[in-house]
Amino acid sequence: MSQVQYKQRLLDLERDLVARMAREADLGREQTHQGVGDFGDAGVAEEDASADFNETERDSAMLRQVQDALRRIEAGTFGLCTVDGKPIEAERLAASPWVPYCLEHQTLLEADAGHRFPTL
Repeated sequence: MSQVQYKQRLLDLERDLVARMAREADLGREQTHQGVGDFGDAGVAEEDASADFNETERDSAMLRQVQDALRRIEAGTFGLCTVDGKPIEAERLAASPWVPYCLEHQTLLEADAGHRFPTL
């Protein structure tokens, strides 16, 4: 896949995430404005709000990763591990073009969640 194709894929994903986050925010505002009838309704509304918040958080994190990948394309470092500058595996990029690490460093990061890699 070419850089142009990756960029278009990332731009499409960015657009979709922004639209979904806007819909989620609208839904959250609607739920807030609807009155709560009783304690049971309040519990359900709170559960729904919590689920919406978690989904929005995941979308926000994904959006940051996508935007970081777009910046790497502009900087000419897309497809290179941000730890050591070596190429990220083609299969890995094809599956998740927003990833900043090669498989080796991603595995190390997951094994030691408290460890932070310096970026190039």
